[in-house]
Amino acid sequence: MAPRVHAAQATGITTLTLDSPANRNALSAQLVAELREALAAAAADPATRAVVLTHTGTTFCAGADLKSPCDPADFLALLRELTELAKPVVARVTGHVRAGGLGLLGACDIAAAGPASSYAFTETHLGLAPAVISMPLLPRLDPRAASRYFLTAEAFDAAEAARIGLLTLHTEDDVDAALAPVLAGLRKASPQALAETKKMVTAEVREALARDGARLTELSARLFASDEAREGITARFERRDPTWAR
Repeated sequence: MAPRVHAAQATGITTLTLDSPANRNALSAQLVAELREALAAAAADPATRAVVLTHTGTTFCAGADLKSPCDPADFLALLRELTELAKPVVARVTGHVRAGGLGLLGACDIAAAGPASSYAFTETHLGLAPAVISMPLLPRLDPRAASRYFLTAEAFDAAEAARIGLLTLHTEDDVDAALAPVLAGLRKASPQALAETKKMVTAEVREALARDGARLTELSARLFASDEAREGITARFERRDPTWAR
């Protein structure tokens, strides 16, 4: 099976690229396992000052692989590893982000996006809830916006994503040009300074993951196994409304 995550290192930055465009970089067991392995390798590499997480195709991450979802416990472990990594993680987004993919953004320290990106918490339309991803997101998002978008599954653009705290920055032009000063600043920072500063800025997210991880992972697994989720996911594949839609 072809790799779904590729790593490249240049001038202090390790770039991890999600490369499973056939399923829109969905969170399959394979992709999650490979991303965790790649993060561990970056953590052990003294030449890596920061990690950039990006993607191929038109979608950064579509959320759970509905045909073969990863274990929620493995996804929780991935979110913890992103937030506990002693090096900053920068999301570079040029496409769409849905559901669990938004959890990846929330676990990154800095997130930048271009004009073609869009965002939606699609879980409620599938009989699910944004359970596990709520832990890295709720400490960062505007509370009223979180209530709206978590509940309604409305799509929104990069400008709105930045306004509510999901993105650090967005640009109507070249996202790499927008990120250049960010990465330059990270390259000049000392490893211990980055590690200790990251501990401070991620404290609330790490606390939420430690406090609520087991409970919300169990909730996610229970909802995926429910009758409503089976109907919602089936309806999505059949391109129809679920039975509860009015």
